[in-house]
Amino acid sequence: MPTSKSYGYIRVSTKEQNDARQRIAMIDAGVDEKYIYQDMQSGKDFARPAYQRLMRKIKKDDLLYIKSIDRLGRNYAEIIEQWRILTKEKGVDIIVLDMPILDTRRGKDLMGTFLSDIVLQVLSFVAENERDNIRQRQAEGIAAAKAKGIRFGRPAKPLPANFPSAYQAWKQGHITGTAAAKQCNMPLSTFRYRAARYEENMQ
Repeated sequence: MPTSKSYGYIRVSTKEQNDARQRIAMIDAGVDEKYIYQDMQSGKDFARPAYQRLMRKIKKDDLLYIKSIDRLGRNYAEIIEQWRILTKEKGVDIIVLDMPILDTRRGKDLMGTFLSDIVLQVLSFVAENERDNIRQRQAEGIAAAKAKGIRFGRPAKPLPANFPSAYQAWKQGHITGTAAAKQCNMPLSTFRYRAARYEENMQ
């Protein structure tokens, strides 16, 4: 008879994030390191190579460990759907190490399943809501910094020495914008953009 196996799934969003905490937790739980699958990318969807390999490998009655619910994904609806596919369609048990109540081996009766599903949905909502809050705080921080005059991105190249004279000739209608841009050795769109910034600084 085939025996069940324990698998682990790790996801880190960037190369700068360390997977050690998740990996140690999996090994401490008894997962063989060769059965730990890891992706290094965003959790916004499930088009992740290691996750897809895991889904092809994992079978009925196998056990899947994840460190926290947001390692499985970040999108509320997708997390619920993947949880359903794993537990209902593939017959896999899931253990969320940071939330022991999310252990599908326990409470297989109707009440246990009901409570587990409620907790899962609440945690998935919280994970998605927190991500939205982080994005909002980032946007507010950027807006506040811009209001203080802090600029983002690469610093602009210095204007060519003949820019003021070309700008004045264009502004007074003596030459076209295309001719002014050519004099400054820049595309017309860049010339118009730099002219607008030049005007702002003159005010």
